[in-house]
Amino acid sequence: MAKKVIERDRTGGAIVLSIIILILSQVMAEVIASIIHEIKVPEFICNALAGILYVLFAYLLIKRLCTKYLNHKMEEYYIPKFSIKWYWILIGLLLPLCVSGVYLLFISGTYTTVSLSLFKKLSLIAAGIFYFGIGAGIVEEMVFRGIIMNALDKRYNKVVAIIAPSLLFGLVHILGTGFNLLSSLLVVLAGTMVGIMFSLIAQSHKSIWNSAIVHALWNIIIIGGILHIGNPASEDTLYNYVLKSNSFLLTGGEFGIESSIIATIGYLIVSIITFIVIKDKLKKKA
Repeated sequence: MAKKVIERDRTGGAIVLSIIILILSQVMAEVIASIIHEIKVPEFICNALAGILYVLFAYLLIKRLCTKYLNHKMEEYYIPKFSIKWYWILIGLLLPLCVSGVYLLFISGTYTTVSLSLFKKLSLIAAGIFYFGIGAGIVEEMVFRGIIMNALDKRYNKVVAIIAPSLLFGLVHILGTGFNLLSSLLVVLAGTMVGIMFSLIAQSHKSIWNSAIVHALWNIIIIGGILHIGNPASEDTLYNYVLKSNSFLLTGGEFGIESSIIATIGYLIVSIITFIVIKDKLKKKA
């Protein structure tokens, strides 16, 4: 009984501490990048540095969490040496490109360009690739599909380990947004679905690196500041494809097309295919 209590406490502690690590790493990276920007270092360099520092701080803190608090190697939390299967890179490219393609080819809209300076364009691209893409992709996967998913798996089972962090992943995307009820529900639904997709990808080879590359490529292409698809237009992008439709399901509500029905169908397709491929692995430890 005592051992079970300790394990329960460490499961809860691991979840809370990993989320704190995510927030702390993000804040430290942004503060350092802001300080460097104050000494006249170009913004695009600072944005790239912020993404690199975000990953570095999170990795070092999570490593300490694993080895000192949880007393396990990082490999047990799906954070092995860096290695990616080539087909996840392909899927990581195809998913956002196909979702974007559906809008560009079949949903009526208008192309517009945003008048920006060269340095502003470089800043947007650097932030999209290094901070919102690589940074967010890797750190969020280390936390949600690394620590949280495996902590719950050790305490409960695979079903809880996949669904619970995915629901949490959806919920954190509406914190502090002030979205209306319908937009919030749509974000939680889409966030949970994409969380399940990332979880299944991580389960496929017991590594967050595969889900991280899919996550990073999605962020770079969809929200990376090169092409914004949605309604209304965005000023923080090089190009806009402004949708003429006001359909809640097509536009994704206040969050944007990441929570749209088209994106959610994309998450679902990848999830189903991945589940079919790895279902025997999941049954062994379910």
